[in-house]
Amino acid sequence: MPQLTIRSGLTGMMLGGVLSLTNLYVGAKTGWTLGVGITSVILAFAMFKALSRLGLAREFTVLENNAMQSIATAAGYMTSPLISSLAAYMMVTGQVLPMGTVLVWMIALAVLGVLFAFPLKKRFINDEQQPFPEGRAAGVVMDALHTSDASVGLFKAKLLLITGGAAALLKIAQSHDLMTRLKLGFLAIPEYLDGWFYALGAKFLTWTPSILGTPLRELSVRPDTDFVMMAAGGLMGIRTGVSLMVGAAINYLVIAPWMIAAGEIPGNVAADGTVTYGFRTILKWSLWGGVAMMTTSSLFAFFSKPRVLISGFVSLFRRAGGGANRDVLRDIELPLSVFAVGIPVVGTLVVLLAHHLFGVKFWVAALAIPLVFVFALIAANSTGLTSITPLSAIGQLTQLLFGWIAPGSMTTTLITAGVTAEVASHSSNLLMDIKPGYMLGAKPRQQAIGHVLGVLAGAMVAVPVFYAVFLHGGVAQLVSSQYPLPSANTWKAVAELMTRGIANLPESARWAVLVGALLGIGLEAVKLATKGRFWLSGVGVGLATIIPFNTCFAMFLGGALFWWAGRRFKRPGSRAHAVMVENQETVCAGVIAGGAITGIVVILIENFVLNPR
Repeated sequence: MPQLTIRSGLTGMMLGGVLSLTNLYVGAKTGWTLGVGITSVILAFAMFKALSRLGLAREFTVLENNAMQSIATAAGYMTSPLISSLAAYMMVTGQVLPMGTVLVWMIALAVLGVLFAFPLKKRFINDEQQPFPEGRAAGVVMDALHTSDASVGLFKAKLLLITGGAAALLKIAQSHDLMTRLKLGFLAIPEYLDGWFYALGAKFLTWTPSILGTPLRELSVRPDTDFVMMAAGGLMGIRTGVSLMVGAAINYLVIAPWMIAAGEIPGNVAADGTVTYGFRTILKWSLWGGVAMMTTSSLFAFFSKPRVLISGFVSLFRRAGGGANRDVLRDIELPLSVFAVGIPVVGTLVVLLAHHLFGVKFWVAALAIPLVFVFALIAANSTGLTSITPLSAIGQLTQLLFGWIAPGSMTTTLITAGVTAEVASHSSNLLMDIKPGYMLGAKPRQQAIGHVLGVLAGAMVAVPVFYAVFLHGGVAQLVSSQYPLPSANTWKAVAELMTRGIANLPESARWAVLVGALLGIGLEAVKLATKGRFWLSGVGVGLATIIPFNTCFAMFLGGALFWWAGRRFKRPGSRAHAVMVENQETVCAGVIAGGAITGIVVILIENFVLNPR
């Protein structure tokens, strides 16, 4: 059966490149990246089904679709360093890295991740048969699309296209500049819904809603129309939404106004003496407690499951059985010589690039390569069992380690952490992609080649767009209330803390670090003791301190909507159940893809067409 064909390769690169923009948008808002595999699978299936009916092409085979999703998924995850380690590096140095530097660095790390993945693949997928839940779900969806009645797949495709198209139109309507230019200004949708209230208040009211003298709008406490974040909340679930909402309420309704009133958060003084605040001003103080909470929470969760950590090492070195347990895929795997030669060669290249591009000492950069093996092993085992890749824990642990090994250099801690986290991430993500291929009978070496094609496609699309959208005004404009880049702020804060020391923080911020660190451990300990029944997550509560209240509220609404729908529409066979329950992921993916991609395009039009510099 055809697998990595020219059309599956080109389709995967095209869809992956475009869908990588969804992760660029969502990542800049929340610091998280979402899988685009199932979205690409449905789109490719529908596209070739339509072309087949028109007599213009054969239908996609299930293995062509599988090869395509490997490429698209790899492309989608190429945005990770842009919104974390590399953005933090530019924020710390105050300089925009050359685009060529970023492209070469990201591609080198991704290829090293591919090389590390396949020795692990033989153990965790072939021998251990670990579930890789997200990958297994993609395999089930592909099998259903290609073996069930065509109406099932077409219904999913219609939902994806309808929700994506509606989201795209709504995103265009949110651009007042574009709607005015199209002479449709009367149909423009306000970004913040409280604008109507304040307009009414200017005429009839004499007070402004505030807490301890700080207006709510300056605390980012204002409902918005960001339906993309609502859909992201639908994918993340009600528990994450509740954690974000609790953290946002504590931070923006209690702590921030309290610290402003106490003078711990200084305002921005205008020429006329007016003092204002806003998200960026609050962030400079609030991120310390939030980052401490996320760090200790991630590390506690990371080390609280020693079986997951140890089993990865034990299973890797345990001899595979013979006879019936002998690896039947041995003749279609990548040859061991590829890893034996490739890892030292590409690893040496990464060390040289770290030194020449970022000034990391040779011996320091070289230490990161053995750590990659350790963390890739742990990450692969965690991903295989839970679908969760402990990326933030790996990055922060590496920062803490290299902050001790090479003290005084924030850039060194950021780059070395970027090496371990990104290589481990690509390794684990490739294993997640290979799982459905293993289920369906695909050739692993073709998926490895496909992953590299996706890496190239994602880098060539996401990097230029990142520069055009987020670095259009230079590093100073990299973080905003609209795009807070929470992951980059976390990486930057940990690097600053390791380099400058906690003693250089204001006393109130030091207390916030202590309280946040203890709360992070406490929340995860309760979660562990209750076997996951406790809803609040230290990472979710901490994250709410470094993204605006309105974004947290939007994600909470999305999670709550689908949680309610799951309880309201319980009857299988009904239209509401089919749309809101059975196809929750399809609906959310459509809204995210349509809204996020259009949102990026609208920003480009506003920056370079409507308001060129």
